[in-house]
Amino acid sequence: MLLKYFYDKELAQASYMAGCSATGEALIIDPSRDIAPYIAAAKAEGLRITHVTETHIHADYVSGSRELAKATGAKLYLSDMGDDDWKYTYAKSDDAILVGDGDRFMVGNVRLEVMHTPGHTPEHISFIFTDTAAADEPMGIFTGDFVFVGDVGRPDLLEEAAGMVGTREVGARQQFHSVQRIKDMPDYLQILPGHGAGSACGKALGALPSSTLGYEKRFNPAFQFEDEDQFVAWLLDGQPEAPRYFAHMKKVNKEGPALLDDIAKPTALTPALLQNALENNELVIDFRNKEDYATSHIQGTINVPATSTNFSTYVGWFVDYETPMHIIAPDETSVPRLLKSLQAIGVDNVQRYATLDMLTDAGTDALPLTTAADISQQFSMDDVMIIDVRGKSEYDNQHIIGAQHIPLGFLPRHLDMIPKDKPVITQCASGYRSQIAASVLRRYGYDNVVNLVDGESVWSKTLATE
Repeated sequence: MLLKYFYDKELAQASYMAGCSATGEALIIDPSRDIAPYIAAAKAEGLRITHVTETHIHADYVSGSRELAKATGAKLYLSDMGDDDWKYTYAKSDDAILVGDGDRFMVGNVRLEVMHTPGHTPEHISFIFTDTAAADEPMGIFTGDFVFVGDVGRPDLLEEAAGMVGTREVGARQQFHSVQRIKDMPDYLQILPGHGAGSACGKALGALPSSTLGYEKRFNPAFQFEDEDQFVAWLLDGQPEAPRYFAHMKKVNKEGPALLDDIAKPTALTPALLQNALENNELVIDFRNKEDYATSHIQGTINVPATSTNFSTYVGWFVDYETPMHIIAPDETSVPRLLKSLQAIGVDNVQRYATLDMLTDAGTDALPLTTAADISQQFSMDDVMIIDVRGKSEYDNQHIIGAQHIPLGFLPRHLDMIPKDKPVITQCASGYRSQIAASVLRRYGYDNVVNLVDGESVWSKTLATE
């Protein structure tokens, strides 16, 4: 048996290739939308991709299962578990094989057994794999978003992202019973999860790529509970804010993502077209770094510096999938990479692109910046509003006294809380999210906005905190 690991740092997402050298067949589990790495890896190993599957309807990225099956002619295997609300609606049109708990299929000499592990989502399945050429007992489990290293998948996304009220506790109780079921399996089994540290699909994912069931039984908090109610309370407490785009991802992956060849390529953005886009309230995102944007940018654009590993997930907080979007790139060579990252979260509606040099006639502005020392010397907390745009757990751990907490992605929903008649200072842990926030507020007509560039290690020592 051949096992290969793929990892997308931007999405903190893992996928796998399980191959049989004897027959030349290979299975891809939970592929991302960029299928080139899987095709290249299979070719390098002398394998052909004959099977493609995924553990559940993903919420945080566009699945590459459909794309890969179309490109290779592989057979697509999809979950038939859960209720009708979360079954794959494109399965029949793509001639997919629907599988449920206890079903088995072979990839050469590798046997995959389906295990229904609801909790993160109702239809979630895991795959127990056995190399039958060498053993008659399983080697490990592809757990998807069920068991992570040090954590388990959050059960609240259907409610938080998709608006299905009342599903979070149901999911948490399902997750408890899924954990109890896997506890009875052998300690030596490898745990191969679908995400690593940085994913919003859990609250405390470890950075290691894999684990063993025995290790998780000893050290994963989810395995320490015998009481269901205590488990539910623990699991639902402290989950990170669910990015707004998760709801759209659920819909896309349920109905079947568009094939990449069918997506229109963006054309050049001129100053006149830019002005028209801004007047029509279309989203224009400037991906240049913080310093360049602060020095000179076009008013009405949002700055999401592509310097962050997970910059695309911040775009997901603000993108409108129903209207055209436009991008300003650091340079023309970066455009393909930006488009690939955006398409990974389903942003297929990028209509035009430009660099700032292409928009010299559009007129530019500067973003005011400040430091913690300047705030302590020049502002009274009664005369200024500091908005802390970090996550809830970060804010609860330590925050500037008097700061108003509004997580970054929720700013557009809470504009009524933000005054326009006094200075507004945006603040986070490093100056990155707060710069995005400052650009968002300026887009909505807040002219007196300043970004605090200092990180937490500085402002926590300069300003009063609690």
